[in-house]
Amino acid sequence: MNIVFLDAFTSKPEQLDLSELKTLGCFTSYDRTPYDQTVERAKDAEVILTNKAILDEKIISQLPNLKYIGVTATGYNVVDLDAAKKHGIVVTNAKNYSSMSVAQHVFAMILRFTNSIAEHNQPEKWVNSPDFCFYDYTLTELAGKTIGLVGIGDIGEKVAQVAQGFEMNVLVNRKSSLPHPVFQTVDLDELLEKSDFVSLHCPLTDENEGFMNASVFAKMKPSAILINTGRGPLINDIDLREALEKEVIAGAAVDVVSVEPPKKGNPLFGAKNLLVSPHIAWATLEARRRLFKIVTDNIKAWQKGDPINVVN
Repeated sequence: MNIVFLDAFTSKPEQLDLSELKTLGCFTSYDRTPYDQTVERAKDAEVILTNKAILDEKIISQLPNLKYIGVTATGYNVVDLDAAKKHGIVVTNAKNYSSMSVAQHVFAMILRFTNSIAEHNQPEKWVNSPDFCFYDYTLTELAGKTIGLVGIGDIGEKVAQVAQGFEMNVLVNRKSSLPHPVFQTVDLDELLEKSDFVSLHCPLTDENEGFMNASVFAKMKPSAILINTGRGPLINDIDLREALEKEVIAGAAVDVVSVEPPKKGNPLFGAKNLLVSPHIAWATLEARRRLFKIVTDNIKAWQKGDPINVVN
């Protein structure tokens, strides 16, 4: 069985033990695969692994040997599911491998604003201080503050649990009208009005693309911080920059942007009180190990005729 991994680079496979995966077939891996090279590289593949490499009808129809597509992520919008189904190809994804890692990243971002540790890393100034301490920024305690979660899947649940550890209040806005069994469910306006931190954990849909816009920012507290480790297009970039520059909200931290890799001139970059990380919330070593355990188990289950984590 020929297994082709089209875009392994961002997973840093050299840090992982992929020996079990490689026993499942003849394994070939590429760092990155341009769209126009996909068919040539995968022409003999029965199994394709992809993270961001596009597999649409045009590609799939030219791969007669292909029987299985494993997405090495939770989101699977890179695969044309209808085309895969038409050609009898099973498509699987990997769920809940990075929830704790993303929750940790959310709080790394929050603590960047509340504790200002990097800004206070000034030993020379401390040496020359007449006092036993100095602090140039207001330090903020999380206990008693409110975090509002827009969406609450596996990751949102972990963020809420960590927030409880800090003795924060948790508000949830979810697409379902059903109340959450543990956390207080409110409408979006109430969440925006009451939250000191607003963290996005909803999937991207046609209906919510760009919903974090000027009218939404105006409903938030002027002291509020926006966190986005979900999907970049949930935010209207131009409106967020304006909200930051005009101090409509106090700050924002994003691990994702609307186009990745970002283009030069992205309107967010350089905005006041904006923290940007390059889509790494998911990428702890532990999360990547869990990811490829799931990827391997998915293929093994399919080989046995009992596929799991099927999305089509």
